[in-house]
Amino acid sequence: MELHLPSKLKTSLRRPIRAKLIFNPGSGQPGESPQQLVNILSEMQNQRILPEVFIIQPDSQVDDVVGDAIKAGIRLIVVAGGDGTIDSVVGAMVGKDVTLGIIPTGTRNNVAFSLGIPRDIVDCVALLRHGRRLNIDVGRVHSGHTRHWFLEVVALGLISDLYPMADDLQHGNLAQIGGLLSTLVSASPSEMKIDLDGKQQLALTAHMLLIANMTYTGPNLQISADVSFKDGRLDVFTFTDMSKLNMLTYAMLSRGGLVDGIQHYRAKHIKIVSEPPMPVLADGTQLGQGSLSVHVHPRALSVMAGRAPKVIDPAAAVANDPEPSPDAAA
Repeated sequence: MELHLPSKLKTSLRRPIRAKLIFNPGSGQPGESPQQLVNILSEMQNQRILPEVFIIQPDSQVDDVVGDAIKAGIRLIVVAGGDGTIDSVVGAMVGKDVTLGIIPTGTRNNVAFSLGIPRDIVDCVALLRHGRRLNIDVGRVHSGHTRHWFLEVVALGLISDLYPMADDLQHGNLAQIGGLLSTLVSASPSEMKIDLDGKQQLALTAHMLLIANMTYTGPNLQISADVSFKDGRLDVFTFTDMSKLNMLTYAMLSRGGLVDGIQHYRAKHIKIVSEPPMPVLADGTQLGQGSLSVHVHPRALSVMAGRAPKVIDPAAAVANDPEPSPDAAA
């Protein structure tokens, strides 16, 4: 049966789209990069997407490349890489009349997974034409003299050390076992003073804290099914009265959910002071130690997304754990 489309729709489907393709050959398995680039360009041709290609080098200033593309009238910025590559373009795109497309070729690809973007190149290039355009929240963290945009999470404390080690272990680097156990045993908690929107103040002792904008982080860890990247708020998780063994299990097994010892808050503006100072990690980038402030920019970034991913039910994933704790602040 022949499909008859309205003439306006036919025209829109045929119209070429200009794009800037930011390709990171160092993401994922570097040996696969040449073929990946060929496949991406082939599929873009099939979708009548006309890319200007920029291949990232170690000294590349990617934000300047994106800024120049926007000034030249390009309205689709496509990133082929991992979460770190995506982070590198966000600052130049926040609040601009431009859309981010993602082709996940990294190791973790948490941002793509959270947005329902598949790993198959054919499917994710098709989304650049036929996906859902969403406006999502973006976080901004200030730590000392450092400013950093983030899409996934800011981690404070022991979790900043556990995630990289857990990720190495999941990739077969058993040499990290000794370092992970040593870090876990020697870690001591800090006193934290937390201000949420200037309306709620918390004083607690904890080994770690998470401020999340997306559901998945680290080695594909599901933080909580309740995290949303389009509600105009950030989700704050404090880990108090939680044994080191439970923290290790949480990081290693990617179990997620609000297990015993985790409290959940939501806020737009967060200020934290820790004593002794704790390490700060934003989407895998070390930002130093000490006090920090974090703010959300609601729906400040336009992205092409797929179907919402199926979220793991924490109750089923941790059937033997206590009931999830309710939100401490709605």
